[in-house]
Amino acid sequence: MAEWITAIGTIGTFVVIAASAIAALLQLRHMRSGNQIAAYNECRETMDAPDFRTALGLIRSDLTERLREPGVADEIIRQSLPGEYASIRHVANLFESMGLFVRIGMMDRKIACELWSGIVLDVWNRLRPLTAAARRNGGDGIWINFEYMAALASQYIDSTEGEKYPEGVPRMPLDTVSD
Repeated sequence: MAEWITAIGTIGTFVVIAASAIAALLQLRHMRSGNQIAAYNECRETMDAPDFRTALGLIRSDLTERLREPGVADEIIRQSLPGEYASIRHVANLFESMGLFVRIGMMDRKIACELWSGIVLDVWNRLRPLTAAARRNGGDGIWINFEYMAALASQYIDSTEGEKYPEGVPRMPLDTVSD
């Protein structure tokens, strides 16, 4: 009889420990989701900030034209992104962090690509001359996670072209205003 009681107690202990382990795993999963949400919000808030938008405007207009001139990218890098170019670092470093978060699993790849693939790829393509100049000048590892994120964005855009709107869901009219 004592052996049965011991066996029942052992099984009961096992069940309690197993339930605790499952609860701990579920808690870790919830914590990971919370961390992902915090990372997404941080990226979104950074991209909405006025200084980021100003830097993005510089990258999309003036910088693109300037980088077409021979030697300009090398000169900007040699001077470590001087003056007005310093804000470029802010934009590139955000996408560097985003790429790292995706690479290590802190952010979901598909969600990050769904949200930001267009802007990541656009900025990467515009900053390629600067990145190449930096890497030629000894910065071999500069913005490698940004590059990774851009590669994922390119694959995502290529694989989903024309499929962005969910299949089977009717589209809303755009040409009229309802009362």
